[in-house]
Amino acid sequence: MIFTVAIDGPAAAGKGTISRAVAARFGFHHLDTGLLYRAVGALGGDPVAAARGLTAADLARDDLRSLAAGQAASRVAAIPEVRAALVEFQRRFARREGGAVLDGRDIGTVICPEAEVKLYVTASPEVRARRRWLEVGGDEARVLAEVRERDARDMGRAEAPLRPAAEAVVLDTSVLTAEEAVAEATRLVAARLAGG
Repeated sequence: MIFTVAIDGPAAAGKGTISRAVAARFGFHHLDTGLLYRAVGALGGDPVAAARGLTAADLARDDLRSLAAGQAASRVAAIPEVRAALVEFQRRFARREGGAVLDGRDIGTVICPEAEVKLYVTASPEVRARRRWLEVGGDEARVLAEVRERDARDMGRAEAPLRPAAEAVVLDTSVLTAEEAVAEATRLVAARLAGG
């Protein structure tokens, strides 16, 4: 069975948690596409060459969840040649046998416009900054400033800006627990699998 779930949204909205849970629930393959961009950014040097030569080992680095890696990912994701180098990898992954869940910034709009389910997971900048701060520490006001800066860059870039796909179901997790958000996403996927 080929079945794609595209989950997009800004940083720290909960899309990773939801994506992993949905993939586990339905036995689908999972790809956090942000890891591709984080790895390219963390490798340093020429980002286009890094994207073209990305390996599985690069995706297993310990430092890919850091704030610095997230900022680097946002910067390299704005480079059209980097995006082009990673698009085909993502598309092949999405249409593999057994179903796939991909989470990122442009899955439903650019990578997999044919996805059977499209979700846009969001939350207020303040809620997302608090979540990120609890995860990585540091100065909370600075984390909020970085979240807003990253949102502006991701939503304002010329190539594949962050926005909900026209058919996406918007899931605002500002006031939802992780369990409630996962339950709603799972319900939506199950309904589509059942032909709804």
